[in-house]
Amino acid sequence: MKLNDIRISAIGGTLCSLWASISLGDVLQTALTAALGTLVSFATSRLLAKLGKRKQ
Repeated sequence: MKLNDIRISAIGGTLCSLWASISLGDVLQTALTAALGTLVSFATSRLLAKLGKRKQ
């Protein structure tokens, strides 16, 4: 075997073991948390922009 083949095999084995340990529920929870964080950040920036305009 060539050194490159060994590297590809090691990377493939690592990815397979990671794939088995991550569940769909974890992925969905992460996506929902990211979406909620984005919405809160957007709403906060809009609110602060409106409050800044009122003071001027």
